[in-house]
Amino acid sequence: MNHPATQEAAEAIAIQALGFIAADPELLPRFLAITGIEATAIRQAAGEPGFLAGVLQFVLAHEPTLMAFAQASGIAPGEIGKALRHLPLGDDSHQTSI
Repeated sequence: MNHPATQEAAEAIAIQALGFIAADPELLPRFLAITGIEATAIRQAAGEPGFLAGVLQFVLAHEPTLMAFAQASGIAPGEIGKALRHLPLGDDSHQTSI
């Protein structure tokens, strides 16, 4: 189980990333298209397990986006990847089989 302080810090990074995405006129439509979420439903979707992990996965999946967010936020790219692993559904354990 995640340490609450670590998960809270990861959530803060993901929320910051969501704000970064929402403020970018090119990234927001791409994020919405990839996730299938309508712009009006983002606030509701943000409460779903795995949503914040999905935000960080979106950022991490495209190096120019990752580097732009890292520069804008002052957070090292590696820390963004670490944050993902502290979020619900942010690790690969749900994809492995026995």
